[in-house]
Amino acid sequence: MSKNIIKPSILAGFMELLPKEQEIFNDIVDKITEVYKRNGCMSIDTPIIEKAEVLLAKSGGETEKQVYNFQRGKNNLALRFDLTVPFARYAAQYYEDLTFPFKRYQFGKVYRGERNQKGRYREFYQCDVDVIGKDKLSIYNDAWVISLADKAFKEIGIVNYQFQINNRKILKGILRELEIENTTDVMILIDKYDKIGQKCFEDELLGIIGDEKSKYLTRIFNIQGTNEKILEELLKLDINNEYFTEGINELSQVKSMLEDIGVDSGQFKINLKIIRGLDYYTGTVFETILVGNEDYGSICSGGRYDNLAENYTDKILPGVGISIGITRLFFVLKEIGFIENYTIKNKLDYLIVPIGDTISYSIKVMRHLEEKGYGVSVYFEDNSIKKKMNFANKLGVENVILIGEEEMVKNEVKIKNMRSRDEKKVDLSYIIV
Repeated sequence: MSKNIIKPSILAGFMELLPKEQEIFNDIVDKITEVYKRNGCMSIDTPIIEKAEVLLAKSGGETEKQVYNFQRGKNNLALRFDLTVPFARYAAQYYEDLTFPFKRYQFGKVYRGERNQKGRYREFYQCDVDVIGKDKLSIYNDAWVISLADKAFKEIGIVNYQFQINNRKILKGILRELEIENTTDVMILIDKYDKIGQKCFEDELLGIIGDEKSKYLTRIFNIQGTNEKILEELLKLDINNEYFTEGINELSQVKSMLEDIGVDSGQFKINLKIIRGLDYYTGTVFETILVGNEDYGSICSGGRYDNLAENYTDKILPGVGISIGITRLFFVLKEIGFIENYTIKNKLDYLIVPIGDTISYSIKVMRHLEEKGYGVSVYFEDNSIKKKMNFANKLGVENVILIGEEEMVKNEVKIKNMRSRDEKKVDLSYIIV
């Protein structure tokens, strides 16, 4: 009877990488987190599984539909759909042990029941940085977290990107001025603008708020020009309520701070249609596109939340954060050819290739090199020299140490540079890369 072989495969919406791509992925993550460390952020981690009542305390609509939840015994559980809500719970839980303003970064997997499509994943990595304050938090932090993402992209080598920023208070003020009651429907529609296109957006908006109000709102969304010009045009509107005024003032401050902090003026743009779908954002919001590859959507987003932890504590904990969707970013960079030219230093300085009965001496050489701080490995398999050298080439290791019986007797090694093809024999005690 033949064995029933199960075809190896993974679920749709999940990503796996081969070793070389995984090394690049890890290097990108390392560079991003190093930027966060250098700028005073502290690392935390939270469970992938949370109590459903905690995770879903302030969600609703589309967000809640995408959450994976299940029951285990009497416990209602859910997989985290982002890193921000667990962070709010974390800040409330360990309030007495944290120093505020608390600046944290976190790298981890999150889960959403996304519709299966290219570049959208159900399991994906996010890398977040947030600042959370006690009672209040300066608006300058909104610009600061954007600047960290800016530094991270530059560290990776990405240059053609643009932060698109807005403030939700502006729209809130406009909707209040227009006396629009079904604000949630309008917000959901605006968030879908880029997906459905201008014509479909205007048709649907007309059905929600009527002809006169939809024309007024559309005219605001179509304001074009420099960041300064957009702010000037907003100030000309005959709207006088606290939300609108606060929103423009905060957006203006964030713009000025971004310039002061060194983010190039061409790499951030005010976009009044950016509102972010998650309902916990209250002020500054931002998304990030790769210029020339806008069809792939945002690869980095975030915003200000006035009191995300209000369901877990009576303390006021305002915060602001930005999240880089690492899995999505990697997919896009691979699609546009960026990964093909991405180079990282091979941490394996030497591959030792024993020839004949020289394993014991090869291990001695390995230990000698490790004591000097080098990355080193031994090829133990009994194969032809051709297979051994092919293995070295596939690993991308630059220096191969060939050890035959003659080298062992003389307490030396033969080093072959795989790039130049040069070979040299040296005494063991003088080995250097």
